[in-house]
Amino acid sequence: MPHPHDADPVRASLAGIAALLAPAHPGVAEEVLRAHDSPHDYVDAFADRLDDRGIDEPFDGLAWIALVDALAAHGLLAEFDWKEDPREIRAQLRTLESRPSVDPWALFEADADTTLPTDEFLDACGRHYRETGAALAVLDIDSDCYPVVGLRAARADELTALVGRAGFPVHHLGTDPRMP
Repeated sequence: MPHPHDADPVRASLAGIAALLAPAHPGVAEEVLRAHDSPHDYVDAFADRLDDRGIDEPFDGLAWIALVDALAAHGLLAEFDWKEDPREIRAQLRTLESRPSVDPWALFEADADTTLPTDEFLDACGRHYRETGAALAVLDIDSDCYPVVGLRAARADELTALVGRAGFPVHHLGTDPRMP
């Protein structure tokens, strides 16, 4: 007999997102699905982590926060402040497990974009990553930060579809032609 959770499209989408962004880390999906299926248990188990975000009880977006936190814990997401120094952004992107095999920074002058505001610098990073066949996406948590993940550019549309079905926002960096 099928499990009652099997028919839940949001749950299926969350599992798909975790599998796409953390294929070698099944623990990411486990955390996300725990937050979705048993939010009170998740809040109790990850109280210290959630306290840093000011969360002390379940809410509708808990599984999305669980995804962001689990990806960060596994070195698959970097979270940037709205006023992050561009050199710090580059340094953190270089440490992501999902970074491309070809270093995007080798494709342009090392200090070319370091005077841009954070949002514009992140879009420039997204453009440089796309030149290597990679993509950067912001998993928007309705905050003044940018939780950024990397993935193959060919799978960006798949991420968009899964995130949309789960009911959360994602923004692909470097895809807006109006950005510098």
